[in-house]
Amino acid sequence: MNKLTPNFTMPEAIHRICIVLGTRPEAIKLAPVIQQFKNSPAFDTQVILTGQHREMVEQVMRMFDLKADRDLAIMQHQQTLTDITCRSLQGLEALFKELQPEIVLVQGDTTTAFAAALAAFYQKIPVGHVEAGLRTDDVFNPYPEEANRRLISQLTRLHFAPTALAAENLGRSGVWGEIHRTGNTVIDALLSVAKREPECKIPNLDWSKYRTILATVHRRENWGEPLQGIARAFLQILDKFPDTALLLPLHRNPTVREPLQALLGDHPRVFLTEPLDYAELVGAIQRCHLILTDSGGLQEEAPSLGKPVLVLRETTERPEAITAGTAKLVGTNYDTISTAATELLSNSEAYNAMAMAINPFGDGLAASRILKIVEEYFSEKTVDN
Repeated sequence: MNKLTPNFTMPEAIHRICIVLGTRPEAIKLAPVIQQFKNSPAFDTQVILTGQHREMVEQVMRMFDLKADRDLAIMQHQQTLTDITCRSLQGLEALFKELQPEIVLVQGDTTTAFAAALAAFYQKIPVGHVEAGLRTDDVFNPYPEEANRRLISQLTRLHFAPTALAAENLGRSGVWGEIHRTGNTVIDALLSVAKREPECKIPNLDWSKYRTILATVHRRENWGEPLQGIARAFLQILDKFPDTALLLPLHRNPTVREPLQALLGDHPRVFLTEPLDYAELVGAIQRCHLILTDSGGLQEEAPSLGKPVLVLRETTERPEAITAGTAKLVGTNYDTISTAATELLSNSEAYNAMAMAINPFGDGLAASRILKIVEEYFSEKTVDN
C-alpha cells in the first residue's frame, strides 16, 4: 500500500539506526539521508562502511562532510561477489549484535546492500530500503543488481520507492513491507552540489572549443565484446563530428580500463581520466553536451541539468526516463549508438526535446520524506506498545 505521512509529534525516545554503504553510488545517494538523520535529535545514527569500494567512497564522504562510525574494510584485490557477501555478512553480524540497531537502512542494489539486509534479517532487525522497486525483469541484466534488489525487497519493512512505477513494481511483487513513494535521493545530492557550480578541469580539454560527450562504462554485462562495440561507436561519432570531444573517466577495474585504453587512448580528442570525484562529475554534467552511459545514476541525474542521455545497455530499471523522453535505450551495437548520437548532434529539435523534458525522478526532498516516514514508523510502534 502507499501511505501518506500525517503530522505527528515525535516521542522523546532516541532510536538507534544503522546506515550501511559500501560503494560510491550508495555514498552519494545516502549522503542526504545520513545528513537528515544525523541532524535529528530523535536518532542515534551509526554509519557503517563495508569497504566494497575505498577511495571513491572516501571522496564522497569528505565532500558531504560525513564520517563513518565503523568500517569493516573488506576490500581485497580481485574480490569476488562471494568474497564481498561473506565478509560483509560476518562483519555486520558482529556490529549489529554490538550496536543493537532498531532499524537498518540500505540503498539500491549493491552486494553490500543485499548483505546488510540479510544480516539485519538474520537478527530480526527491520530494514528500510532506499531506492526500492527498480526492475528490469531480467535477473541477469544487470547482474547481480537485479537479483540483489529483488532479494532485498523480500526482507524490507519500509520500502522507499523513488517513483510511482517503482511503487507499482513492489506492489506486483507481493512484498510485505510498507511502500512509500519518496522521490530519489540522488536528486537531493545532485542539486546540493550543483548549486556550488563545481569546476571540472581536464588537462588539455577546452570545454568552450568542443561539444563534449561525457561517457561512463563499467557494467559487468558490457565487459568483452559489448565494450568493443561501444568503443567503436565512440570513434565513429568523433570521426563524423570534428567539433566533438569525448571525456571518459575510466573505471578502476582493469577488465574495463585496459580495452578502452587500447582502443581509444591514441585519439587526440579522447580524454581518458581517472574516476572523477562527485563534484567534478557534476561539473562535467553541467558543461557537457551529451551523455552516453551504462550508469543508473546518470540516467537520473542528467535530466535535472538538461542533458540528454543515451543508455549503453539492453535493459534499464529506470524506464521512467525512457517514457519521459530524458533518455534513450541504445544498447551496445556500434551502429545503433552512432545513429542515435548522430541524430542528437545534428538535429537541434531532437536534442532540445530530450534536454527540456521533465525529470521524473524527484524534486530534491526525498531524504526529508524518508526521515519523516521513519519517525512515523517509530511513533506508531510507541502507540502500539
